[in-house]
Amino acid sequence: MANASGFFTHPSISSMRTRTHLPITVSGSGLRVSKRFSKRVLCSSLSSLDNNASPSQYRPPRLVPSGCKLIGSGSAVPSLLISNDDLAKIVDTNDEWIATRTGIRNRRVVSGKDSLVGLAVEAATKALEMAEVSPEDIDLVLMCTSTPDDLFGAAPQIQKALGCTKNPLAYDITAACSGFVLGLVSAACHIRGGGFKNVLVIGADSLSRFVDWTDRGTCILFGDAAGAVVVQACDIEDDGLYSFDVHSDGDGRRHLNASVKESQTDGALSSNGSALGDFPPKQSSYSCIQMNGQEVFRFAVKCVPQSLESALQKAGLPASSIDWLLLHQANQRILDSVATRLQFPPERVISNLANYGNTSAASIPLALDEAVRSGKVKPGHTIATSGFGAGLTWGSAIVRWR
Repeated sequence: MANASGFFTHPSISSMRTRTHLPITVSGSGLRVSKRFSKRVLCSSLSSLDNNASPSQYRPPRLVPSGCKLIGSGSAVPSLLISNDDLAKIVDTNDEWIATRTGIRNRRVVSGKDSLVGLAVEAATKALEMAEVSPEDIDLVLMCTSTPDDLFGAAPQIQKALGCTKNPLAYDITAACSGFVLGLVSAACHIRGGGFKNVLVIGADSLSRFVDWTDRGTCILFGDAAGAVVVQACDIEDDGLYSFDVHSDGDGRRHLNASVKESQTDGALSSNGSALGDFPPKQSSYSCIQMNGQEVFRFAVKCVPQSLESALQKAGLPASSIDWLLLHQANQRILDSVATRLQFPPERVISNLANYGNTSAASIPLALDEAVRSGKVKPGHTIATSGFGAGLTWGSAIVRWR
């Protein structure tokens, strides 16, 4: 049966609650346990039970939630760089117009032998090396992307390419620019409620494949990249993922989407006057990105600060305790507006938007990795991060680096 936390427990465990009371509570970041208890797995081996006991008296293994923390990061970008001046050769725009309105000057685009899986594997490899974790020790691979190389997902391909010989679970999370934050939420749930030890969270997108390069309103914004982090189980006292705040509003889909569109039916597959009418179905593909920039801007500057404030409240931390603000890199004006709303010093806002543009699910881990490797983000620093975009979805997390 399901309990209040959303996890399932065996009936025999429920019957034990009158005798065993662990101080476990539900918070915005998932299950938490009192600091008096460690992350050890509490279990009752069947071999230790009375041989005459009935099956209903057997007690299955029971997990006590552990803490989790970020211990490694990595990133990768395509080799092809497209500048604002390059775009000015194909659409009516110029470098000053783009930079003033977005803060973007360059972006990277997948081309030639580049692939999204290849970028994801490169970013993941760097994250594993920094974390000093072997691919064989990975329990779960989460690929946060809305643009996989394969319709059925990319995570298993990444798991294979990394050499994860124990065949750990690997699956995709589709949530566009909010994907990486939701990946962190999922990693925390698997670790705290499922006993996983090492989870690889990858944010990667190749939106260039769905951009109308003749539409100056959208083609100036997007680039391709991959970023990754290793999230590892730890003692609850060392927990580094303090809180989450996540939301969705399907009504906002009309402002940002890339919908399925139908093509003409092949002559060989025509119904030939069949009474079935619409069968066989028409072949389909996805349209280019459609976006109402003004509405997306209004949504972001309203909802993102509210989400961050909620996450801070759940974590029990004041905004003054945050070392860095790391937002999805969508538009410099959004970053500035959110920082102003939260009264956050501009020098503590991480931004690499000028070099890469909006890289969707990759933007947060890409910016984090650059900040870590440059020495800006140091062990022990607390980061308030937020992703927002298509869906519409948005979410925030308060985390500690290492």
